[in-house]
Amino acid sequence: MNEFDQKQRIYAVLAAIPKGVVVSYGQVAELAGLPRAARLVGRTLSALPDDTQLPWHRVVNASGKISMPCDSPGGMQQKHRLEVEEVLVVDGRISLKQFRWQPLRNTWHAVTGCPTMNFLRKIHVIA
Repeated sequence: MNEFDQKQRIYAVLAAIPKGVVVSYGQVAELAGLPRAARLVGRTLSALPDDTQLPWHRVVNASGKISMPCDSPGGMQQKHRLEVEEVLVVDGRISLKQFRWQPLRNTWHAVTGCPTMNFLRKIHVIA
């Protein structure tokens, strides 16, 4: 699979994350059919244009922490966007037990077909 296809899969998962929940980089990778590619997800998100409509702010690390320094402009923006969506952020951390998006496996596969391909064919998400 080429880099373009990998990015499209990541973008499709990002576009599907509902307001008020978060996912980890690794979870995005898994849902995109790219197991063990959490770092690829991070690099892809860091390359998004400033005016992207994709909800990059809903992605946190595996511990539920905002990956950017909390006092950085990006960290403060991510915290603000999550709080607007009523996600509780305490010391830069989100309770994954309370706020992790857990799409039902059967529902996700019903939407995406076999692991994400039909979904990606129907939706072209360009950053």
